Amino acid sequence: MTTSHKRIDADALPTTGTRISVRYGAARWNERPVSVADAMDFWSFAAGAANVIMQLSQPGVGHGVVESKVDSGNLLKHPWKRARTTFQYLAVAVFGDEDDRRAYREAVDTAHRQVKSTPSSPLSYNAFDRNLQMWVAACLFVGLEDSYRMLRGPMTAEQSEVFYRSAWTLGTTLQVREDQWPPTRAEFDDYWNQACLSVSMDDTVRGYLQDLIDLKMINPLLRLPFRRLLRFLTTGFLAPVFRDALGLSWSPRQQRRFELLFLLVSFVNRFLPPFLRQGGSWVLLGDVRRRVARGAALI
Repeated sequence: MTTSHKRIDADALPTTGTRISVRYGAARWNERPVSVADAMDFWSFAAGAANVIMQLSQPGVGHGVVESKVDSGNLLKHPWKRARTTFQYLAVAVFGDEDDRRAYREAVDTAHRQVKSTPSSPLSYNAFDRNLQMWVAACLFVGLEDSYRMLRGPMTAEQSEVFYRSAWTLGTTLQVREDQWPPTRAEFDDYWNQACLSVSMDDTVRGYLQDLIDLKMINPLLRLPFRRLLRFLTTGFLAPVFRDALGLSWSPRQQRRFELLFLLVSFVNRFLPPFLRQGGSWVLLGDVRRRVARGAALI
């Protein structure tokens, strides 16, 4: 099978201090103080598929997921379980305590020990590679920051630094060290833009992700009413570098519809109490703690 790669050009990168990102609408809702927990409203889960695409656009991560022999965590074979465990990881990393993170780290490490390249793999990878884990954590941070800005508008420079520092547990809950995170928000932009130079997908990973956004893994009765919406939301939450790698088109008209949608969503969000906006994360965290108490499997 012929394999084609799509990779970004260095000339497409923005200047220092400007991150490759989605385009936002007008500022709407800002508040103090801020942390990554403020981005964990249930609306943010609409960007979940986009974040998976971002993560898998690094070849080591993409092939690690696609070739993984851990079928119990395969997104296309067990979509609901994988969705639960992914969102539980976010809940643990953002809202959990050290005991929660230690328990989840041990569970994930057990699965990651089986995720490594074989002689037939097109490239070498290992799930314990801290640089690959740093990329995944960076994608999670970018996704949550984008969601925050879509829902509440831009942050001040001070807020941005506090928000960024609060997000480090997205990586340190696994093997990422604190000193791997760029020390300032501006330096993170430089790391991100440089890392995006390595964005590349071959036909294997691209096909896997196309099946994801086409909802090939769920019942056709559920797929039909939600497939177009998921593709629209997913494409809207992706920066051009990721859209291009996956071969997704996006027009100015679609961008305006996307911004209008989140203008409405952000307005509604202002009137929802925290227990409704973030209740799902606390339910997932509670499930983790119950599983640990019973000695049940976390993933």
